[in-house]
Amino acid sequence: MMRWVVLFCTYLLSNNVYAEKYIVGAQNLAYFPHYDFASTVDKGAAWSILEAFSKASGHEFIYVSLPIRRLQLELVKGNVDFVYPDNSGWYNSITTSKDKYFSSPLTYAMTGTIVKKENAGKGIGTIKNLAMPLGFTPVNWQMRINNQSTKITWVSNIQQGLALLYQERVDALDLEYFVSQHSSSLSFDQDTFTLDLTLPHNEIPFSLSTLYQPNIITELNDFISSNPELIDSIKSKYGIVPFEQLSKQLLNEQGLKIEEVWQ
Repeated sequence: MMRWVVLFCTYLLSNNVYAEKYIVGAQNLAYFPHYDFASTVDKGAAWSILEAFSKASGHEFIYVSLPIRRLQLELVKGNVDFVYPDNSGWYNSITTSKDKYFSSPLTYAMTGTIVKKENAGKGIGTIKNLAMPLGFTPVNWQMRINNQSTKITWVSNIQQGLALLYQERVDALDLEYFVSQHSSSLSFDQDTFTLDLTLPHNEIPFSLSTLYQPNIITELNDFISSNPELIDSIKSKYGIVPFEQLSKQLLNEQGLKIEEVWQ
């Protein structure tokens, strides 16, 4: 009997008996396929990766959707253990990157300038009015905004921004490529919009961040580095392809030479 108890205790320890529950504060934005934590069906690629990590580690994650500007505040208060998405290069007035711990990227976003397909390649001078979701920062457009060459129209959701773009009430929409393709497929014909490579765009890592749980970040990073095929299969399931592959596709579609791409 004693031998059975010892073996059982060993089994429990090896299967994360000390695993805990953690709260992930997530942007309350439908940013599918990257994430949509308010969804009751499929919360996106980042969620799938975290759930795979949860299954492997035994840690349980509870997801709470919050306004973008509240996320860092709730992190400081300790009401959430993690924030997603986050990036060490992003600025906010509540926390600093040096105080936080960041995971390896769960996904990479191809953020940029979405236009109607027939208007691609017409040049930055044609973008007089740019739609942008509330809470986002127009980093690549700040100089043009300051000199009043481009005006920002804030939108409360992505569908509103796409509708304004379709109606040509704005010239472009600052948005992530894969999100634009998924969201536009809900209301518009396929290939109505594209990411214009001649206009501002960046590849941006989306990471999980924390102030008080660095050990979990270390575990997550180990999981990601140890399971590249699993991570790639999850991204592929959601149609998220590497930056290099997408760039080649868009270069061909838009008939561009590499020197014509925005730098």
